[in-house]
Amino acid sequence: MTFRENLVKARSQIAFIIGLCLAATFALSVESRIDINSFRTNRQGSIQQSAVALPLAPAKALQFEDFKNAQIAWAYFEKNTQPATGLVNSANGYPSTTIWDQASYLLALVAAERIGVLPQDQFDSRMGQVLETLEKLPLFDGKLPNKVYDTRTLEMTDYANTPVPRGIGWSALDVARISVPLNIILFDYPSHSARVARIFRKWNFRAMVRNGALYGSRFDKETGFVELIQEGRLGYEEYAARAIGLLGLDALEAAKYDDFIRFEKIGGQSIAIDNRNFTDFDAHTVVVSEPYILTAIEFGLDSQARELAQRVYLAQLARYQETGRLTAVSEDNIDQAPYFLYNSVYADGKKWTALAEDGTEHNDKRTVSTKAAFGWDALYETDYTERLIRHVGGTFTMDNGFNSGVYEKDNRVNAVATANTNGIILETILYRMQGPLVTSRFLTVQGDEE
Repeated sequence: MTFRENLVKARSQIAFIIGLCLAATFALSVESRIDINSFRTNRQGSIQQSAVALPLAPAKALQFEDFKNAQIAWAYFEKNTQPATGLVNSANGYPSTTIWDQASYLLALVAAERIGVLPQDQFDSRMGQVLETLEKLPLFDGKLPNKVYDTRTLEMTDYANTPVPRGIGWSALDVARISVPLNIILFDYPSHSARVARIFRKWNFRAMVRNGALYGSRFDKETGFVELIQEGRLGYEEYAARAIGLLGLDALEAAKYDDFIRFEKIGGQSIAIDNRNFTDFDAHTVVVSEPYILTAIEFGLDSQARELAQRVYLAQLARYQETGRLTAVSEDNIDQAPYFLYNSVYADGKKWTALAEDGTEHNDKRTVSTKAAFGWDALYETDYTERLIRHVGGTFTMDNGFNSGVYEKDNRVNAVATANTNGIILETILYRMQGPLVTSRFLTVQGDEE
């Protein structure tokens, strides 16, 4: 048989091999196109413990003010639940949501029921409806929830809430976060556990975990093929790893604080910075309060997380002491363009910057974050955190819940209320009462983090 005849005979196998090679090429993420290992510090024990650890506030009986704040925060969800689907709008009056924000809603439901601001029958009705909806959500690529949905119709959309039949991809961080309330419901609410189990079976969580790291998906701008891209930077990545670890999946690489770490001196503190830069990895490097607060109130702080959280808090305290500007920074929606900012201790090479998603700075729109103020006060309960609480206290409305914060420049209320702000506030109040939401059921002595 001639070479040509052999080639013709083998053409199907050759085509198959070529197809595999092309598929592998298109599946490469942005991170995998460069030598990721060159960014690793490879330094064990690089996070040195401070001489003095800030004491964490112990769990205690709630006060009247706590119940009032819980009722205010819950009002947001009363107003923004879509009756046809049970999903909650991410922002007041805007019928769009992310999976992260539905996680905030589920945690708000649990907190409102345990605190006593939501009757049991209403809790069961709401929880049953939203879980039923999550079970029937259309999934991106048939694997995991799309990044955004229309809360009225369950259509997959883009961030402008325009329907996109195929979706735009999944967020590993968002999906990891919703595993936290689903785990709590599975353990603690037997009447709803069967539906949670069906959600766990339907969603392909393994699709977002590779070699111990977390991967989101999106369409490649050049090829139009679906690609996987590593998700998460210092703080958020480790929080999400702890969340997805509840499912028994391998996220050990993502859980490490010291693999891509460097330090910047800010406010007298050695602030941990992720050393993966935007140019190489197409993701902003920001240091904000939220991931450390969420790790604390949901899981409790291990020694490294506690050290890094303390430094982030103390840097904000130092800025206030040096400048007189109350400081509690986090990612937040704002009521004017660009409508979303990372108010940060550090972002993309600069201290105390307010960074938009497109990388532009808007420092004149920096805010004191309501949820960050509540979070730090729940953790440390210091004179400074009490001052922060008083400062953001005026952000509440009786029908929309708490607004996102106060503008630093002129003390004007940042008049946009969101599911995430009000959900986290409810979480922090429950944390005050029982300790970390996930682990408190296993603790003999509540609130003992020493």
